[in-house]
Amino acid sequence: MKDAFSRTLVEGLSKLKNEVEQYGDDESFWAASDGINNSAGNLCLHLLGNLNHYIGAKLGETGYVRDRPTEFSSKNVPREEILQRIDQTVTAIKGSLEKLSEQDLATAYPGDEGEEARSIGGELLRIANHFNYHLGQINYHRRLNS
Repeated sequence: MKDAFSRTLVEGLSKLKNEVEQYGDDESFWAASDGINNSAGNLCLHLLGNLNHYIGAKLGETGYVRDRPTEFSSKNVPREEILQRIDQTVTAIKGSLEKLSEQDLATAYPGDEGEEARSIGGELLRIANHFNYHLGQINYHRRLNS
C-alpha cells in the first residue's frame, strides 16, 4: 500500500509537470480571471508546499518549513523554477515514503495541533485527494488560458 501511495503521488507530480510545460508562456500560467483568484502558478506552489509539509517535513523529517500565505501571494515565479521545485518534491516524497513500513500506515499521523486524528494511511489518502482536486483545476485553467 505504501508503494501505491508513492506511485500515485509521483505520477501526479509527473502530470503536474506536464501541465506546467504545456502552458504557452509564463503570463498565461500566472493569469487570474474575475471570480477566479488562484492562477495555475499559485495552485502549483500550494500543491508543492502541501506535499513538502505533510509528507516531507512531517513524515520524512526533511526540515521543510511551509509558508502557506506565500503560496498564494507569490507572482511570476518562472515556470522553469516551478519545474525544478516539482523535481525536488518528487525526491522528497520518494525519500520520505521509503522510510515508512507498511505497518506505519496504521499508526497515528503526526498532525498539526488541533487537527482531527487520523492514521498515516488516512492522511496520505487525504493528501492524494487534495492533490488531484487541484491538478484538475490546473488542467482546466490551462485549457482556458492557453
